[in-house]
Amino acid sequence: MNRLYGMLAKQLKMAALPLFILILSLLVTALPARAEITLIFGTYTADKPTTTVRKYKPFLNYLEREMTTILGEQVTIKMKIASDYETGIDQLVNGEVDFARFGPASYVTAYQRNNGIDIVAMEAKKGKKRFKGIVAVHADNEMQNLSELSQHSFAFGNELSTIGRYLAQSHLIQAGITSHELSSYDYLGRHDRVGMAVGTGKYTAGALKESTFKKLVEKGVPIRALFEFDNVTKPWISAADLDPDVMIAMRQVMLGAADQAALKSVSKGGFLAGTDTDYDLIRDAIQHSYMF
Repeated sequence: MNRLYGMLAKQLKMAALPLFILILSLLVTALPARAEITLIFGTYTADKPTTTVRKYKPFLNYLEREMTTILGEQVTIKMKIASDYETGIDQLVNGEVDFARFGPASYVTAYQRNNGIDIVAMEAKKGKKRFKGIVAVHADNEMQNLSELSQHSFAFGNELSTIGRYLAQSHLIQAGITSHELSSYDYLGRHDRVGMAVGTGKYTAGALKESTFKKLVEKGVPIRALFEFDNVTKPWISAADLDPDVMIAMRQVMLGAADQAALKSVSKGGFLAGTDTDYDLIRDAIQHSYMF
């Protein structure tokens, strides 16, 4: 008799198991899933691609965590690195990336094409919105000013670079040097390539950003600064179709960022509020450079 009861109980359990699984699956399906926000961060390779990834990853991870807390939704940020300035600008203008970090001239160009983009924040340099660009020459070169570059060669960066082209050409023009006075000139793309080309003597002078100049000097590249000039710090920009709540949360994190480890490779001085008029200096330089 006990054996019969045991067999009946076992059969009942087996019959009930599919029903239990069905009920459980319905309950799980009914639970509200946590919403997720996936953002694509865009930039271009002003330095080596591997250097670019290492540079941004810590801060983007920090941005993910802080925005997740503010929005109450899981935020994931992916990177999309363009191989050149033009592609990077296209990606932001066309909404292929959600936000980006550009040089000032690239921002001005992008804004001309789509004035719906917005400045999330500007990087700060010692609490200011300005920093230096460098016209470098070989360490053994005895020149003292830009006007002495007449009949010499010059290395620029990318054709859309703020420091590597527009500002450098504007200052050369002011010194009486245009393309007609130079013996030759080329666009080498990246700042590090400019510095190395000047250090090896391939070009008499070249324009590059101060941070890259200092890194190359520390590595023993024989270059020195012939001329320094002001540049506006880089903007972080939202695409025209980015959700306003997401943009506001991003701005809140950036303006309040205090994690020095996360900020170290992006903007040691943190961020400042910025507007389009902060970049009028660059607009003027772009217009002036047409005379080069």
